[in-house]
Amino acid sequence: MGFLAPNTADVDLQQWRSRPYQQRIRPLAEHWTLHGFGTPGIVHLLYLVKITAYALGGIAVASATPGVGDIAHFGSWWAQPIVYQKLVVWTLLWEVLGLGCGSGPLSSHFLPPVGAFLHWLRPGTIRLPPWPGRIPLTAGDRRTVADVALYAALLGTAVWLLCSPGESGDPGSSGVLAPWRVAVVAALLALLGLRDKTVFLAARAEHYGLTLVVFLFPVSDMTAALKLVMLALWWGAASSKLNRHFPFVVAVMISNSPLRPAWFKRRLYRRYPDDLRPSALAAAAAHGGTAVEYVVPLVLVLSHGGTVTTVALAVMVVFHLHIMSTFPMGVPLEWNVFFVYSALVLFGHDAAVGAFALHSPLLAALLVLSLAVVPLLGHLRPDLVSFLPSMRYYAGNWATSLWCFRKGTEHRLGEHVVKASGLPVDQLTCLYGADAAELVLTQGLAWRAMHSHGRALAGLLPRAVDDVESYDVRDGETVAGAVLGWNFGDGHLHNEQLVAAVQQRCGFAPGDLRVVVLESQPTHRQRQHYRIVDAASGLVEEGHVNVGEMVTRQPWLDDETPAIPVEPVACPRPATEAAAAHE
Repeated sequence: MGFLAPNTADVDLQQWRSRPYQQRIRPLAEHWTLHGFGTPGIVHLLYLVKITAYALGGIAVASATPGVGDIAHFGSWWAQPIVYQKLVVWTLLWEVLGLGCGSGPLSSHFLPPVGAFLHWLRPGTIRLPPWPGRIPLTAGDRRTVADVALYAALLGTAVWLLCSPGESGDPGSSGVLAPWRVAVVAALLALLGLRDKTVFLAARAEHYGLTLVVFLFPVSDMTAALKLVMLALWWGAASSKLNRHFPFVVAVMISNSPLRPAWFKRRLYRRYPDDLRPSALAAAAAHGGTAVEYVVPLVLVLSHGGTVTTVALAVMVVFHLHIMSTFPMGVPLEWNVFFVYSALVLFGHDAAVGAFALHSPLLAALLVLSLAVVPLLGHLRPDLVSFLPSMRYYAGNWATSLWCFRKGTEHRLGEHVVKASGLPVDQLTCLYGADAAELVLTQGLAWRAMHSHGRALAGLLPRAVDDVESYDVRDGETVAGAVLGWNFGDGHLHNEQLVAAVQQRCGFAPGDLRVVVLESQPTHRQRQHYRIVDAASGLVEEGHVNVGEMVTRQPWLDDETPAIPVEPVACPRPATEAAAAHE
């Protein structure tokens, strides 16, 4: 791994370019197993600096609260209710600025390393309302001056809340934030979410937004409710991992860690380099981690201090530090830091408070809706709910897409779409040159192919276009990151809604832009719904892919049959020749 330059696969570029798409994926998939994304060492260092800035900034903000105390006395005030509240608001602000999840090179933001606030403070950029046909005053996909003002108001009121003193404190306490002040920030976040779901998701509203709602209730209910929120987040994540996809995630994620030796990474696969399906070790790590995420939080909820609680806390701290050490794509690093802090406060310092000691029926109903009903709907109907409020974290069961631009047409995105930064290919070319840019972007496609759903996407390419070699294939994540300013693994941000917005601006001719959209797997079905869309003419084909067909194949599928068996349910337009032959 280089310190300044990416560690790309050692291939002969001319020979590599002459190979078919699937054969170009293979050496890069093999490279991933030992080197991950090949991230330069300086990038890992910058992420560590960013985490440190987040932590120190939060401590400084909390210590500036009247009555809390200075940093030298951190140990006496770190778990006060108002400190916890301030750190929630600080983290929400950090995320909604785009400094947390979805930032930097591991989210395809190279130069500049963040889009988010640069994008959302610029009129004319694309926004994606969640229900444009149902909620009045939300239709359209162009960010207006009013949208920019609403976003700026959210930032401003969050800073205002961070500077606010506590109220109604007990003797020796600094009190809590005034509920009406919290309500202002929560209301602005909700209104902004109705205008643009991207900003709402970037704020991690399923966690921090819900926590703001909890802050509206009396202190006597707050700690218990926050414990239930933490339990639901852990259990939601664990439940989402009860599938055939997660062992792939574990193997691929650990391979990206700069702290794991090559011999260990090889053991995560069945027979490196010929069989890159996850090994028994990867499966054991996946299922073991899931068991930890079920059992240990339950112990924390049921125990009330003492040795058992201390041991359980230590396990969960190590659990989250392990996730951080892999530098996962999307980099939810600060989120894991906050998990560690929350666990220590709620289950360590406040261990004596029961998690079910709620007095407000209204708060209990809101928690049931947010922590049970919405996630359950997301598991059963993943097409209706983002994987974030569904709490399907790290599971490998995400909605995804591949965007296929006919060669020579991708530049239209840069010319006709208002953005805060260039396309990833342009950013990388500026940094490292065209050859390295091509390798890095294709390495990202190889990362996608290493996951089970990536096999399905790659296998659907021959059904989407007649000649894959005539197209520049891009992961939908990289498109969304540039066009929307933020991306974090949610395929609902780069499905037909974004295709329509892009087409309105770029006017691609029929066949110039084909998009393969793959929906998440519902919990009760062993198949995933796919759609192939032409930006100009609409739906080309839709159907289902069986999960069993994904998990048995290699990332490069098969040289002779680079397609995957499907169950088409609608073909309003003629399929490609390859698809017809396959049928």
